Amino acid sequence: MKLKNSLLVAAALLATPVVADSPRPEAPQPREGTIVETAASVKDFSTLVAAVKAAGLVDALNSEGPFTVFAPTNAAFERLPKGTVEFLLQPENKDTLVQILTFHVVPGRVTAAEVVKISSAPTLEGQRLQISAKDGVVKVDGATVSKTDINCTNGIVHQIDRVLLPVQENIVEIAATNGSFNTLVAAVKAAGLVETLSGKGPFTVLAPTDEAFAKLDPDTLKMLLLPENKEMLVKILTYHVVPGKALYAEQVATMKELPTVEGSTIPVKVDGKKVMLGDAEVIGVDVEASNGVVHVIDTVLIPAK
Repeated sequence: MKLKNSLLVAAALLATPVVADSPRPEAPQPREGTIVETAASVKDFSTLVAAVKAAGLVDALNSEGPFTVFAPTNAAFERLPKGTVEFLLQPENKDTLVQILTFHVVPGRVTAAEVVKISSAPTLEGQRLQISAKDGVVKVDGATVSKTDINCTNGIVHQIDRVLLPVQENIVEIAATNGSFNTLVAAVKAAGLVETLSGKGPFTVLAPTDEAFAKLDPDTLKMLLLPENKEMLVKILTYHVVPGKALYAEQVATMKELPTVEGSTIPVKVDGKKVMLGDAEVIGVDVEASNGVVHVIDTVLIPAK
């Protein structure tokens, strides 16, 4: 299914000049309760609350937490293509709605003042949010934070102006549309691993480029793609897959070895900015997919016999 990390100091975003002789009525303040209760007290979050109810996430977001929620306004939902909200609210599209909403939720309580310390954050959906702060503007995956530090009994809410959409393509779909992994995709198909690598995961895949496969002897590659050599091909391909977790570049760099689906491990060596996984150099990192993350390598890894 197609579906890809809190923030600026609150005072900088929320400060409003006060004119002593021209008093303005104060805007109504959110009623502090759980995240769902607080959102429900804000008129501009009515679409979000309806979506949370349709997704069956009320109990989850009322639980102890704590959580940090990046909450799209009604106007943010209106920016989606016409008919999208209605589509997502239909019962048969609940899984898609859950995936989108959990992409807005970060485990833990992350205040506005902490944004300067992070550039990404994990979400309940599994993928990461990319966070940046520049010239007084905070961006979360392209959405602008318009209000911060709405306190709740089980976390904190930050208001954003766009709905965040996670990467929806799975690992196989990402590889198939990239253009640099044609040989890898052909090998995955020949090995009968499409369904596995399209599954829930999460997986970390070390993806050799077409140029990496081109380093192999042509006859060897042809031999591996023959049906009678499927077992050998599966062994090689599964040596490129780390099961059960999405390991991002900074995590890989702290490890001494990577476990693989094939059963053996791949040694990790870091020399400055250069990261070697066995005989392969990492030349691209953190390509997100709906069921994991892909790192690009320049050499096909061959497990010991």
